[in-house]
Amino acid sequence: MYSTILLPIDDGGDADGVIDRTLEFARRFDATVHVLSVVETGAEPVGLDQQARDELRGRAEKRGRQATARVQERAAELDVETTRAVREGTPHELVLEYAENEGVDLIVMGTRTRDGPSVGLGSTTERVVARADRPVIAVRLENDTPGVDEISYDRVVIPTDGSDAAERAAERGLEFAEACGASVYVPYVVDTTSYDLEETSRSMVGLLKQGGQNAVEGVAEDARERGLSVKTDVLRGVPDEELLEYADGLEGDLIAMGTRGRGGATGDLLGSTTDRVLRRAHCPVLTVR
Repeated sequence: MYSTILLPIDDGGDADGVIDRTLEFARRFDATVHVLSVVETGAEPVGLDQQARDELRGRAEKRGRQATARVQERAAELDVETTRAVREGTPHELVLEYAENEGVDLIVMGTRTRDGPSVGLGSTTERVVARADRPVIAVRLENDTPGVDEISYDRVVIPTDGSDAAERAAERGLEFAEACGASVYVPYVVDTTSYDLEETSRSMVGLLKQGGQNAVEGVAEDARERGLSVKTDVLRGVPDEELLEYADGLEGDLIAMGTRGRGGATGDLLGSTTDRVLRRAHCPVLTVR
C-alpha cells in the first residue's frame, strides 16, 4: 500500500508524536522512511552580510543533520529502514519536489493546531496538503501521543459529500482500514449554513437527506465488500463542527477526507471543510486530492 513514506522534519522538540506515527506506519506497511530536513533560504534577518548568512545556514544545516540522524537512530531500534537528506530552499516546494523525484507514496507532516477556528496549520503543511498529488497524513504536534507500540487504528472516519475527491479519499481510507482491521464510520453532513432547513420545504429536506444517504451507502457498500464493519450517519449542521464532534465522540483514530469537494444542493464544500477539520482535529487526518 505504502512502500515509501516521506517525513519532513525540523529541529523542534515537539515532533516526537509525528515521528512515532510515521515509524508505526512504516512498520505496519513495511515501508522505507525518507527523513527530510529543509534549510529555508531567504529567512535570514535583513542586513546581514554574506559571511553571517553563510554561518547561519551552516548552523541550520548542522541542526538538520542532527535531527534526521536522531530519527534514523530511533528507526533503527524498530528495524525500520530509513534514508535521510538535508536540502536548502523553500520548504513546501522542496517537500513536493522530493516526493515527486523519489516516487514517495505517502507524506506525513505535523500540524501546529489548537482548538479554535482561526488557528493556522503551519504554512508548510498547509501548502503541501493543498498541492500534493499523493496522500498526506497530517498529525497534530503533541507531547502526549502514545509510543509506537501503543498506537492503534480501530476506528476510521470517512466523511463524504459524494464528490470525486471524496470517493478518492474513501478508497484510501478503506484501504487503510482494511490494512489495520479497523471499523469504518461514514458521515454525511447536510450543511445548515447553506440551507435554512426551517424554511426549506419537506420535499427538499427529504431530497437532501436522500442524497446524503446515497453518498454514504456508496462508501459503505465498498467497505462491506472488503469485509469491514461499517456504520453510516446523515447529520445536519455546520459541516466541520459536526465532523469533529462525530470523530471525537467515536474516539476516531484517523479521518480520511478529500481536499476538494462539491457545493450546492447535494452536500457541503468538502474542500473548505477539510481545511477546518485539519486545523482542529485531535487525531491524524489523511487527505487526498
